[in-house]
Amino acid sequence: MKQGNRSTVNYFYHCLISLLLPLSGLLASQPVSAHETPIALLTLSEFQSGRFFIEWNYSSANAAPPPVAEFPKHCRHHSGVLNCGTGGLHGTISLAQTDERYSAVVVQIKRNNERQQTYTLTGTHSAVILTADRILPLSQVIATYIPLGFEHILLGVDHLLFVLGLMWLVNSTRMLLHTITAFTVAHSVTLAAVTLGWIGVEEKPVNAAIALSIAIIAVEVVKYRQGKPSLSARFPWLIALAFGLLHGFGFSGALTSIGLSPENLPAALLFFNIGVELGQLCFVFLILALIWAHRNLQVRFPSWSTTAAFYAIGTIGAYWFYSRLDILINSA
Repeated sequence: MKQGNRSTVNYFYHCLISLLLPLSGLLASQPVSAHETPIALLTLSEFQSGRFFIEWNYSSANAAPPPVAEFPKHCRHHSGVLNCGTGGLHGTISLAQTDERYSAVVVQIKRNNERQQTYTLTGTHSAVILTADRILPLSQVIATYIPLGFEHILLGVDHLLFVLGLMWLVNSTRMLLHTITAFTVAHSVTLAAVTLGWIGVEEKPVNAAIALSIAIIAVEVVKYRQGKPSLSARFPWLIALAFGLLHGFGFSGALTSIGLSPENLPAALLFFNIGVELGQLCFVFLILALIWAHRNLQVRFPSWSTTAAFYAIGTIGAYWFYSRLDILINSA
């Protein structure tokens, strides 16, 4: 490795340890299940013409109170029943305080003798206009699914730790670009495959395997730092491609859990994935900015801190793997 690149990488290791060591205990103490995007589900089930039962469900056991729902003006809401009369359920449904309590609220409408309608509302777009063709305006799809993807990746500490490990294996800007691109392409493929229903996977085994990928990449970084030959260090884009397929299964869990309607599925998939990529790029640029800041400030760390950073990430990944594996075995 060139001397300039080696110096930059060393600054990278040292600046990260200032974050990783204080956080390692906190991360290891967090719930071992994969991160959740907190989502509430509002179901409107028609039992008579123009009359619907109202039911709330939640994606988390520690659910906050449901957002305040406002239904079309001609509808009347009383004791868990929505009565829209002979005019039927059409017009605007809005959910105030969505961003204060949940990342998103999924609205499912089950009408007699019709296919179920599904809409997703977020803090940036907390209302939906029910139309005859069931298709959402493109502006609403963009405003809904880009923030969902962005939040999902930034809440996914396991995904971010893996990206961090990938960055440790590269020694040039060009290789970093190739590696991140390979990871992006791979997880986009499996995200699309699961969301479109081409393949199906169980969530718990995937979560355990994602945790294992963090431990594996930490081992690869240690081997690389010790000067041992490693295929992943020579071709980091290859390990990014392989494990990116796995992480795509994890991303798909958030998107499939909101029950997308077929009319809006292609656009929702596209913009959710764009949100994931934007969040991932923000994380990469943050790390690069941290490198630049520490290099210019000439911050010094103890010599042992470099090795400690590797083991901190590897230990967290191994702990999550065995804990999630235990959950998988006990639920079988």
